[in-house]
Amino acid sequence: MRKLILRNFQSPGDIVMLTAAVRDLHRCHPGEFLTDVRTSCPDLWHHNPHLTPLDEHDPDVAVIDCHYPLIHRSNQEPRHFLDGFIEYLNEQLGLRIRVTDFRGDIHISRSEKDWFLEVETQQGPAQPFWLFASGGKFDYTAKWWDPHRYQQVVDHFKGRILFVQVGESQHHHPRVEGTVDLRGQTSHRQLIRLMYHAQGAVSAVSLLMHLAAAVEVKPGMPLNRPCVVVAGGREPPHFAAYPHHQFIHTVGALRCCDNGGCWKSRTLPLGDGDVHDKTDALCVDVIGTLPRCMDMISADDVIARIEMYFRGGALR
Repeated sequence: MRKLILRNFQSPGDIVMLTAAVRDLHRCHPGEFLTDVRTSCPDLWHHNPHLTPLDEHDPDVAVIDCHYPLIHRSNQEPRHFLDGFIEYLNEQLGLRIRVTDFRGDIHISRSEKDWFLEVETQQGPAQPFWLFASGGKFDYTAKWWDPHRYQQVVDHFKGRILFVQVGESQHHHPRVEGTVDLRGQTSHRQLIRLMYHAQGAVSAVSLLMHLAAAVEVKPGMPLNRPCVVVAGGREPPHFAAYPHHQFIHTVGALRCCDNGGCWKSRTLPLGDGDVHDKTDALCVDVIGTLPRCMDMISADDVIARIEMYFRGGALR
């Protein structure tokens, strides 16, 4: 059996895509590989049955730094982010891996699934809740939406949906009133646990969106967890969206994204000397503090997409 250690130290959403590549490597080439990983997010690999501890100093172990050059052709080829690492591994190893499931591969233990039962035994039955994030990382501010519009969404569903606000403390996540505030208080593993118990999720194109697809749903839920994504025009929808999500995009509606996503990094320069402050990385059509593509998405648009899951009967 060939021994592989796969390395990648990008953002958590990228690592969710790598979990899918490892799953599909073993599904398409069963019994041929022993695999281990070195990544920025060890929590995303807990309970993963495809991993075997390997020593990168072992001469029989091949260490591969994983990339997804497919992203540079994302506006031209009708393929999903899930194909990115898989294409790269196929080229590096001479394999024929293919995507076998339209989601990442996140595993959750029985004790984690039963976590809420312990809480409910003490506190009573929990109200169904939706997870949401109001911002994101500072390197990609073009993904941010207006926090005041998030507030309008939360206010609209007051008394009907409990929103739990999450996000890493070092990132930009403005407080939205009327929510359970867990910003900066969850590890990736705790976020996975919350996602398992969540009825739905609302976010930009982010880790939360990928987890909404990758984490299995509780019994009695739809086969796929509801998720509303405020996407704008930065990323081509066929590359980023999951088929069961409500992916609100504006690709094709503006000249700056009339041939796919613009892939710009920041809306306005932050003056921090980061490479994402360079002119060619900045949005070319700004309205106030938002990219025009994000400004075109109203609170009513997001509200309508959430309501759709209830009107259609997927949720009650």
